[in-house]
Amino acid sequence: MINIPRPTAVLEAAARLQGIANHTPLHTSRTLNAQTGQQIFLKCENFQRVGAFKFRGAYNAVSQLSPAQQAAGVVTHSSGNHAQGLALAAQLLGIQATIVMPEDSPAIKKAATAGYGATIVTCPAIERETVCAELIARHGYTLIHPYDNPHIIAGAGTAALELLQDAGPLDLLLAPIGGGGLLSGTALAAAAIQPHCRVIGVEPAVANDAQQSWQTGEILRLTAVPPTLADGLRTRYVGEHNLPILRQYVDDILTVTEEDIVAALKFIWLRLKLVVEPSSAVALAPLLMGKIAGQAQRVGVILSGGNVDVAGIGAIFAD
Repeated sequence: MINIPRPTAVLEAAARLQGIANHTPLHTSRTLNAQTGQQIFLKCENFQRVGAFKFRGAYNAVSQLSPAQQAAGVVTHSSGNHAQGLALAAQLLGIQATIVMPEDSPAIKKAATAGYGATIVTCPAIERETVCAELIARHGYTLIHPYDNPHIIAGAGTAALELLQDAGPLDLLLAPIGGGGLLSGTALAAAAIQPHCRVIGVEPAVANDAQQSWQTGEILRLTAVPPTLADGLRTRYVGEHNLPILRQYVDDILTVTEEDIVAALKFIWLRLKLVVEPSSAVALAPLLMGKIAGQAQRVGVILSGGNVDVAGIGAIFAD
């Protein structure tokens, strides 16, 4: 039976992460508010340890393993941010971590993951789950899934919990969605302390498996890795733990084009002076594009991380 976390699990995770995860700042902008006609609060998880919200869930999950599981070590598959989060969490707790990373993962994320002491195994992106399973069978590692794990979900939700506590009452809360860990946790956090706040997920239009899964109630699995600029959202399906939460607590899932993502990313970098990765820009894009204008006055947006492939971003800004 699948263990679906309750909203209170986010509060428990917050207590576990107290003094370990960074309480990241909120950022506001008069320019952004004037352009959208709304009061927007940006939760800057680019200032989190490892540069992304993923550390929250990773530490929450690893810290609850049994002594035997900790002794055997942990493994995961990740394009980068969860890889770094798990590597650091394991390092802090004295546990060996092995990370299966796609061959085309940004070099900066590979280097950071190795820097936290993890062993990296590379493979074609489409094979990462198979390789992970082989390592588990061979070494007895415990899988810390990037998003399909109740402790990962609860830990991720602490970012939204801080946002809601610091900003006060909100009408709407936006978060990007790939596999659903952050959005699931965000929805649980809102349900726990601000149940009247609407929660909306945003994903790239070329990777809209989550939107379709949320609409139908059945997990849609893409046959190929989505070709989106937002490398943190290149998942092929939402998790079994995630979809029930999304269906119960999320009000809508929107999509944005690659052009929308680029425009939002440029706005964040050039006007807000915040270094974020494209996955973060996905969550702000609907507001900048007027896709939800007038529906809410006080809006929170989670900027999920700031681990940027500088060379790739440079080419975008050169256009």
